[in-house]
Amino acid sequence: MSLSSQSVVTILKAAAEPTRLRILLLLAVSELNVKDLTRILGQSQPRISRHLKLLAEAGLIERTREGSWAYFQLVVAGPAGALARRLLESVDLADAQLQRDRNRAEAVKREREAAAQTYFESHAAQWDEIRSLHVTESAVETAMRAALGAGPFRHFVDAGTGTGRVLQLFADRFERGTGIDINHAMLAYARAKLTAAGVAHARVRHGDLYDLGLEDGSADAVVVHQVLHFLSDPAQAIREAARILEPGGRLLIVDFAPHELEFLRESQAHERLGFPPAQVELWLQESGLKVLSVNKLAPEAGDPEGKLTVMLWTAERLRVHAHSRQTERISKVEVVG
Repeated sequence: MSLSSQSVVTILKAAAEPTRLRILLLLAVSELNVKDLTRILGQSQPRISRHLKLLAEAGLIERTREGSWAYFQLVVAGPAGALARRLLESVDLADAQLQRDRNRAEAVKREREAAAQTYFESHAAQWDEIRSLHVTESAVETAMRAALGAGPFRHFVDAGTGTGRVLQLFADRFERGTGIDINHAMLAYARAKLTAAGVAHARVRHGDLYDLGLEDGSADAVVVHQVLHFLSDPAQAIREAARILEPGGRLLIVDFAPHELEFLRESQAHERLGFPPAQVELWLQESGLKVLSVNKLAPEAGDPEGKLTVMLWTAERLRVHAHSRQTERISKVEVVG
């Protein structure tokens, strides 16, 4: 797909103004809001907002609403994104003004990271407690990469992104990544971590797992990692994840097998104490997905009682929606951590 001559002219005009070019260079590195840009560029909010409006109208940047804030990022997909990258690659980054912009952006990033780290540290003990109850995180992540496949994925969605770790884990396999979470503090932390890791082709946004705010069939890979056990209606979340998958797209669910650790319900807000594999398979099938594999990461021999078993379900969006339960054979692979 190519751009019309008028679209090319509009894009070039939008990028031809010095401040707008500086904004594009900044947004190519990380998501920023209007307040960030006013601090970095030393210009008034109305002027920055006007520049952002023109860049958005030209199709060069994307705008994501998050509560009372709006975050902006360079478009990475499609012909407009390709043209934007070619333009920015031709800019001499040794320019003194651009170096000052980058230094100020780095200072803003450090402040954001410090605030996010404060939040993370206040909850770290809870997360460490959960991680100590199952096989190592590295074993889970290795199994996740194997289960979802090598891609490459055009649009990768992490539903319930939390710290943004899943976006980092699969960053080498997608063209564009979107992380969605309902917790604003977690989004701030995820955004800071992605920027620090140099993952410029992923963004995070506020959203609900029951209503992801994305178009039907707009993603070719979706991951729901350790989220379903917090939900009162996990079947609805699976249906919503299936809705945004294109035909042939893949969904990976990571959660716990059934367990009896009641304290997780009482102190960690777990709605469900794990899921029977057959129940999740049924939800997947009823959502028009074909189950490809069910993987099991069991506690190691000799581990103390009460360790959790991590389950991974991989499914594919059917090319013709199935209204009845699928009868395809499920390939079950057991992985012992």
